[in-house]
Amino acid sequence: MGKMAGNVKIECVQADITKQAGFDAIVNAANAQLLPGGGVAGAIHRAAGPGLAEECKPLAPIKPGQAVITGGHNLPNSYVIHCLGPVYGVDKPSDKLLADCYRNALELAEQQGITSIAFPAISTGIFGYPMEEAARIAFKTIFDMIPLLVSVKVIRFVLWDRKALEVHERVLEEI
Repeated sequence: MGKMAGNVKIECVQADITKQAGFDAIVNAANAQLLPGGGVAGAIHRAAGPGLAEECKPLAPIKPGQAVITGGHNLPNSYVIHCLGPVYGVDKPSDKLLADCYRNALELAEQQGITSIAFPAISTGIFGYPMEEAARIAFKTIFDMIPLLVSVKVIRFVLWDRKALEVHERVLEEI
């Protein structure tokens, strides 16, 4: 499912974020140390190879809401933008910190001339952010950023399971 907002296409798919061929960048739902871990971060590091962890070392640690960029290594993407989402109920204000992730990732994408970027549902896994609330914050932030985007033309949400896809499609439709 997709929706045009200005000159930007926003779409939702159920897929593996490490297999987003044709996208300039993917976003890693990173941990503070930018290390391979579980979930999205683990999958991205496994697919990218050990060079990604090496490139990440001097960039860590990052704080909730912050984003940094590296090369894509063995991924089909030129770049990985690493965002540390908030731990729900711990990092506050969690809504602002989650919005900062999306805003900062898009700003980095613009600085690099990236035209297409694929996001996971940041903070909704082990960090416990409720899926629907996280989707609303993500889409609101993206829609607020669209007037400022020059190079970014496609934003994709890559969701791991059917339930996450349905929530994101519904929220995108409502906005």
